[in-house]
Amino acid sequence: MSEPALLVEKSEGIVTLTLNRPEAMNALSRALRMAIVQAFAVLRDDPEANIVILTGAGRAFCAGIDLKELGSTNTTLNNDTVGGELDIVQAMGRFDRPIIGAINGFAVTGGFELALACDMLIASTTAKFADTHARVGAMPGWGLSQKLPRIIGPYRAKELSLTGNFLSAEQAAAWGLVNRVVTPEELLPTCRSLAKDMLSCVPEMLRNLKRVIDEGFATTLTEGLKIEHEAWQAHVRRVTPEAIAERRVLIQQRGRKQSSYNKG
Repeated sequence: MSEPALLVEKSEGIVTLTLNRPEAMNALSRALRMAIVQAFAVLRDDPEANIVILTGAGRAFCAGIDLKELGSTNTTLNNDTVGGELDIVQAMGRFDRPIIGAINGFAVTGGFELALACDMLIASTTAKFADTHARVGAMPGWGLSQKLPRIIGPYRAKELSLTGNFLSAEQAAAWGLVNRVVTPEELLPTCRSLAKDMLSCVPEMLRNLKRVIDEGFATTLTEGLKIEHEAWQAHVRRVTPEAIAERRVLIQQRGRKQSSYNKG
């Protein structure tokens, strides 16, 4: 019996999704895309799925759409891939809790877009990014042409997209594409540690802040400030001074523990 294309592991509120087609560099076959969409649909309704870590098995995070499958079936990408039932980026966008991308290796074209659909990226030293849409003669459909310039700037984005050249993990960090770079052995432990830090926050605030940041980033600063103000007004109508005071004590205790740890 063959292994599933997507491995799902849940522990203490953290769900790890592993693209599991290492022999194909985790290329996005129809079955894998469907598995990703279905997994996020289930997780949306799971109150114990607070943080998701998305990674790949083997030497690649994801090599993009499975072109070999497309060629063997003599078909082209259908509308269900973008905006339809197999739109993995749309499925991830409907998930209102943090998604950490653990980029363990190559993230190419559609795989690059999959990485950009995460809320933050931790990269292994073996990670490499490339946008080869221009080389294979395809247009991006999952947001790369719009997200990448907003993250690293239009000049750098054009350099990547118009050459198809690879970007190392270290350069990706220097350009602000990834949060940090760690050794392969440290990749998942670092992501889990980051997830646990998030789990120590107020769950409702994780969702609200993610939404406000995403909605504001997609518009102008003026509109973004309005979005934040509306969220603030809705929040202050519900929160009590006692609740804030209680959380402040916990924050101070955590700060003292971290200071002691750093001194040690």
